[in-house]
Amino acid sequence: MTASTNIETAGRSDWFTHDRFGLFIHWGLYTLGARHEWLKSREFMSTEQYDKYFRRFDPDLYDPELWAQAAADAGMNYFVVTTKHHEGFCLWDSELTEYKATRTPAGRDLLRPMVDAFRARNMKTGLYYSLLDWHHPDYTVDVKHPLRYNSEYVALDRERQFQRYVDYMFGQTRELLTNYGQIDLLFLDFSIAAEEGFPGKGKNEWQSEKFVQMVRGLQPNILMNDRLEVQGDITTPEQYMPKEWVKVDGRPVVWEACHTFSGSWGYYRDEESWKSVDMLVKMLIESVSKGGNLLLNIGPTGRGEIDERALDRLKGIGAWMRRHSRSIYGCTAAPEGIESPDDCRFTYNPVTNRLYLHVLSWPFKTIHLKGLAGKIEYAQLLNDASEIRMKQGARQSTMTAGAFSEGRDAGTVSLSIPVKKPDVAVPVIELFLKPGLF
Repeated sequence: MTASTNIETAGRSDWFTHDRFGLFIHWGLYTLGARHEWLKSREFMSTEQYDKYFRRFDPDLYDPELWAQAAADAGMNYFVVTTKHHEGFCLWDSELTEYKATRTPAGRDLLRPMVDAFRARNMKTGLYYSLLDWHHPDYTVDVKHPLRYNSEYVALDRERQFQRYVDYMFGQTRELLTNYGQIDLLFLDFSIAAEEGFPGKGKNEWQSEKFVQMVRGLQPNILMNDRLEVQGDITTPEQYMPKEWVKVDGRPVVWEACHTFSGSWGYYRDEESWKSVDMLVKMLIESVSKGGNLLLNIGPTGRGEIDERALDRLKGIGAWMRRHSRSIYGCTAAPEGIESPDDCRFTYNPVTNRLYLHVLSWPFKTIHLKGLAGKIEYAQLLNDASEIRMKQGARQSTMTAGAFSEGRDAGTVSLSIPVKKPDVAVPVIELFLKPGLF
């Protein structure tokens, strides 16, 4: 795998593989329950029981300008918002349903001002749309449905016409891709395996090939993920970090890891397993070092504010990105044959021909880079542009008949680093490579 690998996609992915860092937003009626976005399914709630949230959804403090600014300050370059999650509730004024924000106490389209705010900051637009829909009357029961163990409800499947739901899904997607300008990314979620005696839902049920054709006709440059069970532009590993550049059928693909700040996508008032700023920065570095992106999620509250815990992390990431973003933007995996030292990760910018060494655990005085002797012109700490002195290759001792190398062989570069770790989440050493090497 080389950094210059050209991966063809049906959509235009050059911006995506440059921008590397995006904001995921999970926002819907479940924010009022404040105990996970899957609460309707987890608690086997009926539509009637769940309607209490619909009747009271009134995000009076919602200010998408503040959301967009927080994302921009964190160094994010695109966003993806749940226009409709599995609960079936729509943030926009869909003509195909009454189950939408304009029919709640909110009384307005919540999607359009969000799209406008993020675009005003030159951020690309991504829309999430759930293939599942626990509210639509013709959506049939599967292993994820809230009423899967309600025998009376399940029995009514014989009267449901799933084609009407598919038509609804097509129609709503057409609305989103027609009425909100250029959409750069469409995140579809998700196909369901047959399980516990329930039938699955995949490419045949979603009519995926026809669906993709419609999407491409409306937005030719859009990027789509691969959760329709047909080939997409992006593979989206969720809540885990791949061990290497993601491959499909043995071939490297454009990929994006999507992660939460804590254990929930939607607002969860009492959840406490929040990741630290240092861990989140390391996750971003890890993704880019393997040729991927990071999509990091927030779950705003029912009143329309970003959780203070999320804001704290965004500010911390932004402080690091302010000084280190050029080790992320436009970067990818290091060229083949370059190995990271222990507790370090490389990223590489093929345009500027610079290699970035992210030091996850600060060592004592020296970092050895194997195989790079004679290939580096200059080295500096990225946070303050202070020089890092280098020793390249082994040298002979005049004191003994043997040779000593201070840990180096002929192909090794030794970086002399300060004993004290720089006061940043993850220090980065910028290596200016000699031209024509890769």
